[in-house]
Amino acid sequence: MSSTERVNAPVSTGELERRWSAVRAAMAAAKFDVLLMQNCNDFMGGYVKYFTDIPATNGYPLSAIFPRDDLMTLIGQGPFGQDLALAGGSDGVRRGVKRVLSSPSFSPVGYTRAFDAELAEKALAPYAGGTIGLVGTSQLPYAFVDHLKRGALSGATFVEASDLVDKIRAIKSAEEIAGHRKACEMQDAMMREAFAKIRPGMRDSDVVSIARGVGASWGSEQGWFMAASAPIGVSAPMGPPHLQNRVIREGDQFCILLENNGPGGYYTELGRTCVLGKANQEMKDEFAFVLEARAFALGLLKDGAACAAIAEEYNAFMRKHGRPEEKRVFCHSQGYDMVERPLVRHDEPMRIRPNMVLACHPTYVTERTYSWICDNFLIGSGAPERMHAFPETIVELG
Repeated sequence: MSSTERVNAPVSTGELERRWSAVRAAMAAAKFDVLLMQNCNDFMGGYVKYFTDIPATNGYPLSAIFPRDDLMTLIGQGPFGQDLALAGGSDGVRRGVKRVLSSPSFSPVGYTRAFDAELAEKALAPYAGGTIGLVGTSQLPYAFVDHLKRGALSGATFVEASDLVDKIRAIKSAEEIAGHRKACEMQDAMMREAFAKIRPGMRDSDVVSIARGVGASWGSEQGWFMAASAPIGVSAPMGPPHLQNRVIREGDQFCILLENNGPGGYYTELGRTCVLGKANQEMKDEFAFVLEARAFALGLLKDGAACAAIAEEYNAFMRKHGRPEEKRVFCHSQGYDMVERPLVRHDEPMRIRPNMVLACHPTYVTERTYSWICDNFLIGSGAPERMHAFPETIVELG
Protein backbone atom coordinates (compact mmCIF):
# COMPACT_ATOMS: atom_id res chain seq x y z
CA MET A 1 0.00 0.00 0.00
CA SER A 2 1.35 3.42 -0.96
CA SER A 3 1.90 5.74 1.99
CA THR A 4 0.12 8.50 0.07
CA GLU A 5 -3.10 6.42 0.12
CA ARG A 6 -3.32 7.05 3.84
CA VAL A 7 -3.17 10.86 3.67
CA ASN A 8 -6.46 12.68 4.20
CA ALA A 9 -6.87 15.40 1.54
CA PRO A 10 -3.18 16.20 0.95
CA VAL A 11 -2.16 19.63 -0.29
CA SER A 12 -0.53 19.55 -3.71
CA THR A 13 3.25 19.48 -3.96
CA GLY A 14 2.97 22.54 -6.19
CA GLU A 15 1.28 24.45 -3.37
CA LEU A 16 3.98 23.42 -0.90
CA GLU A 17 6.64 24.54 -3.36
CA ARG A 18 4.89 27.90 -3.73
CA ARG A 19 5.05 28.40 0.04
CA TRP A 20 8.67 27.30 0.29
CA SER A 21 9.73 29.62 -2.52
CA ALA A 22 7.93 32.63 -1.04
CA VAL A 23 9.37 32.04 2.44
CA ARG A 24 12.90 31.46 1.14
CA ALA A 25 12.78 34.71 -0.83
CA ALA A 26 11.72 36.54 2.34
CA MET A 27 14.47 34.79 4.31
CA ALA A 28 17.07 35.90 1.78
CA ALA A 29 15.88 39.50 2.02
CA ALA A 30 15.96 39.36 5.84
CA LYS A 31 19.30 37.47 5.86
CA PHE A 32 17.94 34.47 7.79
CA ASP A 33 19.87 31.22 7.31
CA VAL A 34 17.27 28.85 8.75
CA LEU A 35 13.87 28.84 10.45
CA LEU A 36 12.94 26.79 13.50
CA MET A 37 9.38 26.08 14.59
CA GLN A 38 7.54 23.67 16.88
CA ASN A 39 3.84 22.95 17.35
CA CYS A 40 2.03 20.54 19.66
CA ASN A 41 -1.61 20.76 18.57
CA ASP A 42 -3.76 20.76 15.44
CA PHE A 43 -6.02 23.61 16.59
CA MET A 44 -3.76 26.62 16.96
CA GLY A 45 -0.52 25.02 15.84
CA GLY A 46 -0.42 25.42 12.08
CA TYR A 47 3.10 26.62 11.31
CA VAL A 48 4.62 23.15 10.89
CA LYS A 49 1.67 22.00 8.78
CA TYR A 50 2.04 25.08 6.56
CA PHE A 51 5.56 23.96 5.64
CA THR A 52 5.05 20.18 5.62
CA ASP A 53 1.33 19.33 5.28
CA ILE A 54 1.78 17.26 8.45
CA PRO A 55 -0.27 18.32 11.48
CA ALA A 56 1.12 18.35 15.00
CA THR A 57 -1.24 15.99 16.80
CA ASN A 58 -2.40 17.10 20.20
CA GLY A 59 0.19 16.86 22.93
CA TYR A 60 3.08 15.57 20.81
CA PRO A 61 5.54 18.26 19.70
CA LEU A 62 6.56 18.31 16.04
CA SER A 63 9.50 20.53 15.12
CA ALA A 64 10.57 21.64 11.65
CA ILE A 65 13.94 23.07 10.65
CA PHE A 66 13.61 24.96 7.36
CA PRO A 67 16.91 26.10 5.82
CA ARG A 68 17.09 28.81 3.19
CA ASP A 69 19.29 26.66 0.93
CA ASP A 70 18.51 23.06 1.85
CA LEU A 71 15.72 20.56 2.55
CA MET A 72 13.98 20.35 5.91
CA THR A 73 14.61 18.27 9.02
CA LEU A 74 11.67 17.06 11.14
CA ILE A 75 11.85 16.16 14.84
CA GLY A 76 9.01 14.28 16.48
CA GLN A 77 7.79 11.45 18.66
CA GLY A 78 9.58 8.14 18.14
CA PRO A 79 12.27 5.80 19.42
CA PHE A 80 15.63 6.86 20.79
CA GLY A 81 18.28 7.20 18.10
CA GLN A 82 16.06 7.31 15.03
CA ASP A 83 17.81 9.27 12.28
CA LEU A 84 16.18 8.63 8.90
CA ALA A 85 17.47 10.00 5.62
CA LEU A 86 14.77 10.46 2.99
CA ALA A 87 16.11 9.89 -0.49
CA GLY A 88 14.97 12.57 -2.91
CA GLY A 89 13.53 14.72 -0.15
CA SER A 90 10.30 12.75 0.26
CA ASP A 91 8.80 9.42 1.25
CA GLY A 92 5.45 10.32 -0.31
CA VAL A 93 4.16 11.92 2.88
CA ARG A 94 7.08 13.95 4.25
CA ARG A 95 7.81 16.19 1.28
CA GLY A 96 10.72 18.62 1.16
CA VAL A 97 12.32 16.69 4.04
CA LYS A 98 15.79 15.16 4.00
CA ARG A 99 16.04 13.96 7.60
CA VAL A 100 13.72 12.72 10.34
CA LEU A 101 14.89 12.59 13.97
CA SER A 102 12.91 11.33 16.94
CA SER A 103 12.87 10.89 20.69
CA PRO A 104 10.31 9.48 23.15
CA SER A 105 9.81 12.79 24.95
CA PHE A 106 6.61 13.80 26.75
CA SER A 107 5.72 17.29 27.97
CA PRO A 108 4.42 16.05 31.37
CA VAL A 109 7.73 14.23 31.96
CA GLY A 110 10.09 17.00 32.99
CA TYR A 111 13.34 15.10 32.62
CA THR A 112 12.71 14.73 28.85
CA ARG A 113 12.67 18.50 28.37
CA ALA A 114 15.98 18.56 26.49
CA PHE A 115 15.47 15.51 24.27
CA ASP A 116 14.05 17.32 21.24
CA ALA A 117 16.33 20.31 21.78
CA GLU A 118 19.39 18.07 21.61
CA LEU A 119 18.19 16.72 18.27
CA ALA A 120 17.52 20.24 17.00
CA GLU A 121 21.01 21.23 18.10
CA LYS A 122 22.41 18.40 15.98
CA ALA A 123 20.37 19.40 12.91
CA LEU A 124 21.22 23.08 13.32
CA ALA A 125 24.97 22.47 13.64
CA PRO A 126 25.69 23.94 10.16
CA TYR A 127 24.19 27.24 11.37
CA ALA A 128 26.15 27.54 14.62
CA GLY A 129 27.46 30.92 13.49
CA GLY A 130 24.44 31.99 11.47
CA THR A 131 21.04 33.62 11.95
CA ILE A 132 18.25 31.34 13.17
CA GLY A 133 14.68 32.64 12.83
CA LEU A 134 12.24 31.47 15.49
CA VAL A 135 8.70 31.01 14.17
CA GLY A 136 5.75 30.96 16.57
CA THR A 137 7.73 31.99 19.64
CA SER A 138 4.59 32.01 21.80
CA GLN A 139 4.47 28.23 21.27
CA LEU A 140 8.16 27.35 21.49
CA PRO A 141 8.91 25.91 24.95
CA TYR A 142 11.29 27.92 27.10
CA ALA A 143 13.41 24.84 27.88
CA PHE A 144 13.76 24.07 24.16
CA VAL A 145 15.04 27.51 23.14
CA ASP A 146 17.08 28.00 26.32
CA HIS A 147 18.97 24.76 25.64
CA LEU A 148 19.82 25.88 22.11
CA LYS A 149 21.03 29.30 23.20
CA ARG A 150 23.21 27.91 25.99
CA GLY A 151 24.84 25.02 24.11
CA ALA A 152 26.69 24.54 20.84
CA LEU A 153 24.57 27.22 19.16
CA SER A 154 25.45 29.94 21.65
CA GLY A 155 27.32 31.75 18.87
CA ALA A 156 24.28 31.90 16.60
CA THR A 157 21.95 34.89 16.36
CA PHE A 158 18.36 34.02 17.27
CA VAL A 159 15.72 36.34 15.74
CA GLU A 160 11.93 36.48 15.96
CA ALA A 161 10.67 35.38 12.51
CA SER A 162 6.92 34.87 12.99
CA ASP A 163 6.03 38.09 11.19
CA LEU A 164 7.98 37.01 8.13
CA VAL A 165 5.88 33.84 7.79
CA ASP A 166 2.58 35.43 8.87
CA LYS A 167 2.64 37.99 6.08
CA ILE A 168 2.98 35.22 3.50
CA ARG A 169 0.44 32.74 4.85
CA ALA A 170 -2.19 35.45 5.40
CA ILE A 171 -2.65 35.73 1.62
CA LYS A 172 -4.35 32.55 0.43
CA SER A 173 -3.64 30.82 -2.87
CA ALA A 174 -6.41 29.52 -5.14
CA GLU A 175 -5.88 26.02 -3.72
CA GLU A 176 -6.10 27.28 -0.15
CA ILE A 177 -9.26 29.26 -0.89
CA ALA A 178 -10.81 26.13 -2.39
CA GLY A 179 -9.98 24.31 0.85
CA HIS A 180 -11.71 27.01 2.89
CA ARG A 181 -14.78 26.79 0.64
CA LYS A 182 -14.98 23.05 1.24
CA ALA A 183 -14.76 23.64 5.00
CA CYS A 184 -17.61 26.18 4.80
CA GLU A 185 -19.73 23.74 2.79
CA MET A 186 -19.04 21.08 5.42
CA GLN A 187 -20.07 23.37 8.28
CA ASP A 188 -23.28 24.33 6.50
CA ALA A 189 -24.11 20.61 6.40
CA MET A 190 -23.14 20.21 10.06
CA MET A 191 -25.42 23.05 11.14
CA ARG A 192 -28.36 21.79 9.07
CA GLU A 193 -28.07 18.30 10.58
CA ALA A 194 -27.70 19.55 14.16
CA PHE A 195 -30.78 21.77 13.91
CA ALA A 196 -32.76 19.05 12.12
CA LYS A 197 -32.14 16.56 14.94
CA ILE A 198 -32.19 18.73 18.08
CA ARG A 199 -34.97 17.71 20.47
CA PRO A 200 -36.07 18.51 24.03
CA GLY A 201 -34.42 16.08 26.44
CA MET A 202 -31.06 16.15 24.68
CA ARG A 203 -28.08 17.65 26.41
CA ASP A 204 -26.13 20.43 24.73
CA SER A 205 -23.32 17.93 24.20
CA ASP A 206 -25.66 15.57 22.30
CA VAL A 207 -26.37 18.21 19.67
CA VAL A 208 -22.68 19.03 19.40
CA SER A 209 -21.97 15.34 18.83
CA ILE A 210 -24.38 15.30 15.89
CA ALA A 211 -22.55 18.19 14.26
CA ARG A 212 -19.15 16.72 15.09
CA GLY A 213 -20.08 13.41 13.47
CA VAL A 214 -21.09 15.11 10.22
CA GLY A 215 -17.76 16.96 10.16
CA ALA A 216 -15.81 13.75 10.69
CA SER A 217 -17.64 12.12 7.78
CA TRP A 218 -16.44 14.98 5.54
CA GLY A 219 -12.82 14.52 6.62
CA SER A 220 -12.50 17.00 9.49
CA GLU A 221 -9.68 15.96 11.80
CA GLN A 222 -9.81 18.52 14.58
CA GLY A 223 -11.81 21.39 16.00
CA TRP A 224 -13.45 23.20 18.87
CA PHE A 225 -17.19 23.27 19.47
CA MET A 226 -18.92 25.81 21.71
CA ALA A 227 -22.57 25.59 22.68
CA ALA A 228 -25.20 26.56 25.26
CA SER A 229 -28.94 26.36 25.77
CA ALA A 230 -31.21 28.47 27.97
CA PRO A 231 -34.80 29.61 28.33
CA ILE A 232 -35.84 32.59 26.23
CA GLY A 233 -35.05 35.78 28.13
CA VAL A 234 -31.90 34.38 29.76
CA SER A 235 -28.52 35.33 28.38
CA ALA A 236 -26.46 32.17 27.85
CA PRO A 237 -22.98 32.70 26.40
CA MET A 238 -21.59 29.54 24.84
CA GLY A 239 -19.27 27.23 26.71
CA PRO A 240 -16.72 24.53 25.88
CA PRO A 241 -17.46 20.77 26.16
CA HIS A 242 -16.94 20.81 29.94
CA LEU A 243 -19.97 23.14 30.24
CA GLN A 244 -22.32 21.36 27.80
CA ASN A 245 -24.22 19.10 30.19
CA ARG A 246 -27.49 21.08 30.41
CA VAL A 247 -30.70 19.34 29.28
CA ILE A 248 -32.54 21.24 26.54
CA ARG A 249 -36.24 21.96 27.14
CA GLU A 250 -39.18 22.83 24.93
CA GLY A 251 -39.10 26.54 24.03
CA ASP A 252 -35.39 26.94 24.78
CA GLN A 253 -32.85 28.75 22.67
CA PHE A 254 -29.68 26.89 21.63
CA CYS A 255 -26.57 28.43 20.14
CA ILE A 256 -23.63 26.57 18.64
CA LEU A 257 -20.30 27.61 17.16
CA LEU A 258 -18.53 25.18 14.82
CA GLU A 259 -14.80 25.89 14.77
CA ASN A 260 -13.40 22.81 13.07
CA ASN A 261 -11.16 22.24 10.09
CA GLY A 262 -12.32 20.83 6.79
CA PRO A 263 -10.63 18.32 4.51
CA GLY A 264 -7.00 19.30 4.17
CA GLY A 265 -6.89 21.08 7.53
CA TYR A 266 -8.29 24.54 6.68
CA TYR A 267 -10.27 26.15 9.50
CA THR A 268 -13.48 28.11 9.12
CA GLU A 269 -16.22 28.81 11.65
CA LEU A 270 -20.01 29.02 11.56
CA GLY A 271 -22.25 30.12 14.43
CA ARG A 272 -26.05 30.31 14.76
CA THR A 273 -28.88 30.25 17.29
CA CYS A 274 -32.02 28.16 17.01
CA VAL A 275 -35.18 28.18 19.15
CA LEU A 276 -37.24 25.10 19.98
CA GLY A 277 -40.30 27.27 19.54
CA LYS A 278 -40.43 30.95 18.62
CA ALA A 279 -37.92 33.73 19.26
CA ASN A 280 -39.27 36.73 21.17
CA GLN A 281 -39.15 40.23 19.74
CA GLU A 282 -36.14 41.26 21.81
CA MET A 283 -34.06 38.41 20.37
CA LYS A 284 -35.14 39.37 16.85
CA ASP A 285 -34.37 43.05 17.38
CA GLU A 286 -30.92 42.38 18.80
CA PHE A 287 -30.15 39.93 16.01
CA ALA A 288 -31.17 42.55 13.45
CA PHE A 289 -28.67 44.92 15.04
CA VAL A 290 -25.95 42.24 14.94
CA LEU A 291 -26.49 41.99 11.18
CA GLU A 292 -26.30 45.79 10.94
CA ALA A 293 -23.07 45.85 12.95
CA ARG A 294 -21.54 43.13 10.82
CA ALA A 295 -22.53 44.92 7.61
CA PHE A 296 -20.82 48.05 8.95
CA ALA A 297 -17.65 46.08 9.74
CA LEU A 298 -17.62 44.34 6.36
CA GLY A 299 -17.83 47.70 4.66
CA LEU A 300 -14.51 48.58 6.27
CA LEU A 301 -12.69 45.41 5.12
CA LYS A 302 -11.11 46.93 2.04
CA ASP A 303 -7.72 46.42 0.41
CA GLY A 304 -5.13 48.37 2.37
CA ALA A 305 -7.33 49.12 5.36
CA ALA A 306 -5.52 49.13 8.72
CA CYS A 307 -6.90 46.56 11.14
CA ALA A 308 -6.47 48.89 14.11
CA ALA A 309 -8.48 51.62 12.35
CA ILE A 310 -11.27 49.16 11.49
CA ALA A 311 -11.49 48.06 15.12
CA GLU A 312 -11.64 51.68 16.30
CA GLU A 313 -14.43 52.55 13.85
CA TYR A 314 -16.36 49.42 14.74
CA ASN A 315 -16.25 50.19 18.47
CA ALA A 316 -17.32 53.77 17.78
CA PHE A 317 -20.32 52.35 15.90
CA MET A 318 -21.17 50.10 18.84
CA ARG A 319 -20.91 52.98 21.34
CA LYS A 320 -23.08 55.21 19.14
CA HIS A 321 -25.83 52.59 19.21
CA GLY A 322 -25.59 51.88 22.93
CA ARG A 323 -23.97 48.46 22.61
CA PRO A 324 -20.83 47.14 24.35
CA GLU A 325 -17.44 47.66 22.73
CA GLU A 326 -15.58 44.59 21.49
CA LYS A 327 -12.79 43.87 23.99
CA ARG A 328 -11.63 40.56 22.47
CA VAL A 329 -11.62 40.07 18.69
CA PHE A 330 -14.67 40.04 16.41
CA CYS A 331 -12.89 39.44 13.11
CA HIS A 332 -9.73 37.48 12.32
CA SER A 333 -7.98 35.45 9.65
CA GLN A 334 -8.03 31.67 9.50
CA GLY A 335 -5.92 29.01 7.81
CA TYR A 336 -4.26 26.01 9.42
CA ASP A 337 -4.81 27.86 12.71
CA MET A 338 -8.32 28.44 13.96
CA VAL A 339 -7.20 31.99 14.79
CA GLU A 340 -4.34 33.51 12.87
CA ARG A 341 -3.23 36.95 11.74
CA PRO A 342 -4.42 39.44 10.91
CA LEU A 343 -6.68 40.17 13.88
CA VAL A 344 -9.04 43.10 13.42
CA ARG A 345 -8.01 44.68 16.69
CA HIS A 346 -6.25 47.75 18.08
CA ASP A 347 -2.87 46.01 18.38
CA GLU A 348 -2.63 44.48 14.86
CA PRO A 349 -0.16 46.24 12.50
CA MET A 350 -1.08 44.13 9.45
CA ARG A 351 -3.42 45.54 6.79
CA ILE A 352 -6.31 43.91 4.94
CA ARG A 353 -5.35 42.47 1.56
CA PRO A 354 -7.19 40.57 -1.21
CA ASN A 355 -7.39 36.78 -0.84
CA MET A 356 -7.48 36.86 2.94
CA VAL A 357 -10.09 34.57 4.51
CA LEU A 358 -11.59 36.16 7.63
CA ALA A 359 -14.12 34.98 10.18
CA CYS A 360 -16.41 37.81 11.30
CA HIS A 361 -18.48 37.27 14.44
CA PRO A 362 -19.87 40.40 16.12
CA THR A 363 -21.05 39.30 19.56
CA TYR A 364 -22.35 41.02 22.66
CA VAL A 365 -24.26 40.12 25.78
CA THR A 366 -27.17 41.92 27.40
CA GLU A 367 -29.05 40.92 30.53
CA ARG A 368 -31.59 38.89 28.54
CA THR A 369 -29.90 38.06 25.23
CA TYR A 370 -26.74 36.60 23.75
CA SER A 371 -26.59 38.27 20.35
CA TRP A 372 -24.23 37.09 17.63
CA ILE A 373 -23.61 35.56 14.21
CA CYS A 374 -20.49 33.98 12.67
CA ASP A 375 -19.49 33.35 9.04
CA ASN A 376 -16.36 33.41 6.89
CA PHE A 377 -15.63 36.00 4.23
CA LEU A 378 -13.20 36.19 1.33
CA ILE A 379 -11.60 39.57 0.72
CA GLY A 380 -11.57 40.62 -2.93
CA SER A 381 -11.53 43.81 -4.93
CA GLY A 382 -15.10 44.67 -3.95
CA ALA A 383 -17.33 43.80 -1.02
CA PRO A 384 -16.22 40.74 1.01
CA GLU A 385 -17.84 37.51 -0.21
CA ARG A 386 -19.71 35.42 2.34
CA MET A 387 -18.37 31.88 1.97
CA HIS A 388 -21.04 30.08 4.02
CA ALA A 389 -24.51 29.46 2.60
CA PHE A 390 -26.43 28.76 5.83
CA PRO A 391 -29.28 31.31 6.26
CA GLU A 392 -28.44 34.46 8.22
CA THR A 393 -31.26 34.15 10.71
CA ILE A 394 -32.36 32.83 14.09
CA VAL A 395 -33.75 29.39 13.18
CA GLU A 396 -37.20 28.85 14.69
CA LEU A 397 -38.11 25.17 15.06
CA GLY A 398 -41.54 25.51 16.60
